[in-house]
Amino acid sequence: MTRDSQKWYDKPVSKLILITIALTWIFPIFGFVLSSFRPGESIKRTTWWDALFTGEIWSELTLQNYSEIFFADGLDRSFYNSFVVTIPSTIIPITIAAFAAYAFAFMEFKGKNVLFLFVVASMIIPLQMSLVPLLQLFKSGAEVFGVTVIPALDLNGTFVATWFAHTGFGLPLATFLLRDFMMGLPKSVIESAKIDGASNFTTFFKLVLPLSVAGIAAFGTFQFLWVYNDFLVANVFLGIYRPENLVVTSHVSQLAVGQFGEAWHLRTSGAIISMIVPLIVFFSLQRFFIRGLIGGAVKG
Repeated sequence: MTRDSQKWYDKPVSKLILITIALTWIFPIFGFVLSSFRPGESIKRTTWWDALFTGEIWSELTLQNYSEIFFADGLDRSFYNSFVVTIPSTIIPITIAAFAAYAFAFMEFKGKNVLFLFVVASMIIPLQMSLVPLLQLFKSGAEVFGVTVIPALDLNGTFVATWFAHTGFGLPLATFLLRDFMMGLPKSVIESAKIDGASNFTTFFKLVLPLSVAGIAAFGTFQFLWVYNDFLVANVFLGIYRPENLVVTSHVSQLAVGQFGEAWHLRTSGAIISMIVPLIVFFSLQRFFIRGLIGGAVKG
């Protein structure tokens, strides 16, 4: 391979730039992990890079931070709450979006393009602008010209409210991504099924759904990570004053700040503990995640 035909990422200068960027990202993460194993008095006394340079850090490392956070009162309940919030909030939007994406990709009906435009436009609505209207909707319902359209549900403070909220926030993006992924499926297979008399339900369940596993898993990974790591929506709809409703992100923040004051050593170890589940999910679905991301860009 000549120098002129060499890819840009194979050139020495490009490799040096990429390595520098990677180290720039890894450096604070490395310090974050080290700090999670250091006692609080050591963190206040000296920085982690000075302790590393002098070699003092190797005598400081301890698991006390993790045991103090992990065995804190009710943290196991918070992990359970996080799964109760995250799993339905991932399954519900994916299920609805899969049907909607099939309709936008393979069915013809009046107003399809306009409706899809509304789906795409709804992705730009800031989440923060929707919280107060949703709170009012979940509590008091909705009326139009004095006619009750949605009755008072009084859902605030329940897990159902978080499911509805996360479904509403994630559904537009899920529909958009899955529709683009399905548009990349081989058209000849879909057309052959219709010629053979297959209904839309049969085509969807027997052909499109199995071929879209990678795209569904890709968005499922996104949605799971977003919901599991969410702090704002859970606090708004579940509240922070009832310990039995706390998700792990809310609980760890209270343990590290409210109960123990400015405990930076506990805050770092608590963050590492809360990261374990997302990392397991991501690496478990990484194969589908990569295929799903590039699948929509390759048309069949």
